[in-house]
Amino acid sequence: MLLGLVLLAPGCPATAADAPSPAADPCPRAAMGDIRAASAAIQQMMTPGAKFDYTSLPVAATLSAEAERQKRDFPNLCQFRDANAKVVASGTRPKVVFLGDSITALWQVADPGFFSPTMINRGIGGQTTPQIELRFYPDVVALHPRIVHIIAGTNDVAEITGPASDATIVNNIRAMIDIAQANGIKVVLGSTPPTKSFYGSPIRPAPRVKALNAQLSQLAREKKVVWVDYYAKLTDPEGGMLAAYSNDGVHPNRDGYAVMRLLAEQAIARATR
Repeated sequence: MLLGLVLLAPGCPATAADAPSPAADPCPRAAMGDIRAASAAIQQMMTPGAKFDYTSLPVAATLSAEAERQKRDFPNLCQFRDANAKVVASGTRPKVVFLGDSITALWQVADPGFFSPTMINRGIGGQTTPQIELRFYPDVVALHPRIVHIIAGTNDVAEITGPASDATIVNNIRAMIDIAQANGIKVVLGSTPPTKSFYGSPIRPAPRVKALNAQLSQLAREKKVVWVDYYAKLTDPEGGMLAAYSNDGVHPNRDGYAVMRLLAEQAIARATR
């Protein structure tokens, strides 16, 4: 989803002078920054009923910076490197790691009280399932959580890193589940949230998102993991997100995340039985 790149561009913009040698550290700066910084634009999008205008955002510049950053670190392993090291050093075992794209990242802005040293957010805006899959070991397995909560797929449908078939999306998520289960981590798999358009894109995703969720639900049954159907609670009759729950049609606002929190808590409780 484009907002993930505009508002939540992960890491620091790279320049030609920053280009690393093959052996260089892909995270040369000590402080990568927190992509979920509660900027005025993000807060506007989180406030139910507020108008949100993409046209005021530096879309072209941000996309260019993100393309350069991906040359250095495609999955953005840098984003949470330092934070993960602190978790490991603390000796605290997280109960849940929330893994995903900006749908997950913005959840912490909307409802910061939901997260804690044992409820950890590892969402990165603009990411697709191949990027999230590559982050699974450092951002999940290395932290030894009891549960991982996964929401992904919107940016694949939006073709943020190029076209991807439904089978590819499902298999990437299947691989994440396999890694989790091989490491004794229980899985809560969330449905891809509803949307019927992406800013600046001709793609009309509603039918595909609905079909993708049918496949993900089947995957959850096949792998015997907890399925949480956010889509059913957030969708309107046209397959978009209910206007009461989203200011841009893609990301939930605080009211949307309040609905999701109740469902997530129930799903996590089921996973711990």
